[in-house]
Amino acid sequence: MWSHLMMAHHLPCLQSVCSVPHILTPSHGREGENAEEASRESSTEGSFLSLGLSDVCFVVGQERQEVFAHRCLLACRCNFFQRLLGAEPGPGVPSPVVLSTVPAEAFLAVLEFLYTNSVKLHRYSVLEVLTAAVEYGLEELRELCLEFVGKVLDVELVCEALQVAVTFGLGPLQERCIAFIEVHSQEALRTRGFLELSATALLPVLRSDKLCVDEAELVKAVRSWARVGAVEQIVEAWKCHALRRGDAVRGAACRRRKGTLSRDHHRFLDLRFK
Repeated sequence: MWSHLMMAHHLPCLQSVCSVPHILTPSHGREGENAEEASRESSTEGSFLSLGLSDVCFVVGQERQEVFAHRCLLACRCNFFQRLLGAEPGPGVPSPVVLSTVPAEAFLAVLEFLYTNSVKLHRYSVLEVLTAAVEYGLEELRELCLEFVGKVLDVELVCEALQVAVTFGLGPLQERCIAFIEVHSQEALRTRGFLELSATALLPVLRSDKLCVDEAELVKAVRSWARVGAVEQIVEAWKCHALRRGDAVRGAACRRRKGTLSRDHHRFLDLRFK
């Protein structure tokens, strides 16, 4: 799924900030596009940079893709680039600016936004664009990405989105991801994204009493997570969360998670909701 996020008006000047509301229109994903459509999309994405007279070269991503742009425009539109490109280039051909941590497609999306006040987002790369928007301090692009993630959130994307939310302190996105995982617990626990969660991102999932999954399945999923991440925290996860005590009232009885099946040994635990 991808989306055009367009300004209601054209960019009035280089110094302007993005203050006009954007329009979000979802459509079908790349899998349904034919070769002609894909080619047209590719040429459109490159057109905003085909302005000539570029004076800065970025070497982007692990693929070390060269991307040419205009120093003045980027510095006027984004404080990050103003700091990065503030010094005047010396005589001769300036050295390229290496940005190895941002994928090329995400960086091109950032430039598209800075040049045109619009951006085309894709489900498979929106989290990388969101990460770049946060790191570069582009608040409106960040909000567009968050809105788009909310519309395309599914089982395969939710754990990756949760990791981004926890990493950058995006509270509303984290809450939305947790709520989604609570409803689709069994499916979410089987995804690659779950296995790649950091310990910090995993904890709010384990703290939830609303997971619709049996405790034994949850413990199995956390064991798989520990093997993949080479982090042995299964004992703490079980002790602190599977049998966690209520936070509101000191000494409250343990409570069974929503999806946990009743078992004989629960009678020894004084569990609620037997």
